[in-house]
Amino acid sequence: MLNNNIVALATTFAAALLWLRLNNYAVEREWVEAHLSRKIIHIGTGPIFILCWLLFDSSPSSRYLAALVPIAITVQFALVGLGVIKDEAAVKAMTRTGDRRELLKGPLYYGIVFVVITVFYWFDSPVGVIALMLLCGGDGLAEIVGRRWGRYHLPWAPEKTLTGTLAMMLGGWSFALIMIGILTSLNVFPGEFVDYIFPINLIAVAGAAVESLRLPDIDNFTVTAAAVLYGNLLFPPEYWLQ
Repeated sequence: MLNNNIVALATTFAAALLWLRLNNYAVEREWVEAHLSRKIIHIGTGPIFILCWLLFDSSPSSRYLAALVPIAITVQFALVGLGVIKDEAAVKAMTRTGDRRELLKGPLYYGIVFVVITVFYWFDSPVGVIALMLLCGGDGLAEIVGRRWGRYHLPWAPEKTLTGTLAMMLGGWSFALIMIGILTSLNVFPGEFVDYIFPINLIAVAGAAVESLRLPDIDNFTVTAAAVLYGNLLFPPEYWLQ
């Protein structure tokens, strides 16, 4: 119980910080460009964090202990963004322009989303997991793919591309399917894996549609909100733990 959860919490902290510091180091060594590192962090954080949930027991306090990890990291980003503490490696790896104040936008919102999903969804429903996978795998890949291979720009959002939007849909879809496949195989969620495929298809399309809109800086909120809304509509009560 509590001791086991403390070990789980320490392991989750260690995994999250290791992931961040590895990417910071890669940028410092100029192995990875800063804008790419930012999205690599964005993509990998979610799967690592959710897999760490499996380390916690089924007690009511588990979700709150796990939520301490994104809370602590988000507070750190906020303090760096405000200039209270110095962390040039984090600024370089997590911002587009090297301006620390960028941490008060996308990265801050990203952390808040993780806290909210962890506290309100946890393993009670697949909706939260799917929403985070759409945010990480989908939204993260959209910019990488769109920046490198995007040619056809969207009429309603000229700064976005059709290729990026498709990457958002397919990335979020694949990440969600893989994670749900893992969790259903471990009997964390009820039903068969195939029961989740059609709802995830629709959620991925909805998330990609929202991501394609001109909503700078708040897409971490809007994509997650769309996934949660559609997930609650598509998954009946029997998919919720009682």
